[in-house]
Amino acid sequence: MDVTLQYFDGCPNWQTADTRLRALADELGFRIAYREVMSPEQAKELSFHGSPTIIVDGHDPFPTAGQPGLACRIYQTPAGPAGAPTVEQLRSALA
Repeated sequence: MDVTLQYFDGCPNWQTADTRLRALADELGFRIAYREVMSPEQAKELSFHGSPTIIVDGHDPFPTAGQPGLACRIYQTPAGPAGAPTVEQLRSALA
């Protein structure tokens, strides 16, 4: 399984997603690749819908509407909107 964490440095939420992904990496047997998105043009090219974006085997398991761009991404979680998916949401997406 290929897992890529796309982020831009201006948004701290990617670090939360990274911590949660690392907690699952050994359990589920994957490694995390990192891709920093540095421009609006690159965001458009990658269909980057905000930081953090998690790509699993080439697909975003948390699709969102809207224009690609450099912004913090919001995820819908059981506790309400958050800057990163929960560990359980990630486990489900990666299973």
